[in-house]
Amino acid sequence: MYDAIADPYCYPGTTVLRNIPGITKQSALARFETIVTAARAGDPLPKGRLSVRHYQAIHHHLFQDIYAWAGRFRTVRIGKSGSAFCYPENIAVEMAALFADLKKRKFFDGLSANEFAKEAAQFLSTLNAIHPFREGNGRTQTAFIALVANHAGHPLNLEKLDPDAFMSAMIASFQKSDAALTKQIRRLIR
Repeated sequence: MYDAIADPYCYPGTTVLRNIPGITKQSALARFETIVTAARAGDPLPKGRLSVRHYQAIHHHLFQDIYAWAGRFRTVRIGKSGSAFCYPENIAVEMAALFADLKKRKFFDGLSANEFAKEAAQFLSTLNAIHPFREGNGRTQTAFIALVANHAGHPLNLEKLDPDAFMSAMIASFQKSDAALTKQIRRLIR
C-alpha cells in the first residue's frame, strides 16, 4: 500500500481507495481490481501516438470500471516504503519531458534487443519515479512498454514476466540501478 497523508482518494478513516462499485474492504477491492484489469487488458488497448495522452488513455482503459479518476494524474503526494514519488504539481511537466525524449529517441526504433532493453529500463525507471496515477501505475507501465516494444520491433512475451523479480528490479531502478530492470526486460523480448 502507498503512504499518503490526508488522502481524499480514500474512504474516510481507511486506506481503501474510493471506487465505483463502492467496495470498502481492501482485500475485496484488490480481487476486483485484478479481475477487471485483466479483462480490460485482454481487450485491444486504445490507439495512440505513444504520447502522454495515449498513456493516460491506457490507464483509463484499464481502470475505468474501478475508479472515477482513471486516466487522470493524481493530486496528492504519495510514496512507498519511505521513498517519495514525484510531487503532483510537477507530474505534468515531468511526463511531458519524459515523453518528448521518448519521441526524440524515435520510440527506441532501430536498436538491438540489448540496447532496447537498456533504454526501456531507463524510461520505465523514470516513469515509475514520476508515478502519475494514484493507483495502477505498474499495470499501465507494463501495457505501455509492450506497445513501445512492438513499435521498436522487439515484442515482449509478457507470459514470461516474473512479477516478484520485475518488482524487485523496479525498486532497484528507483534507487538508481537499472541493471536488474534491463535484464528483466531483455528476458521478455521474443
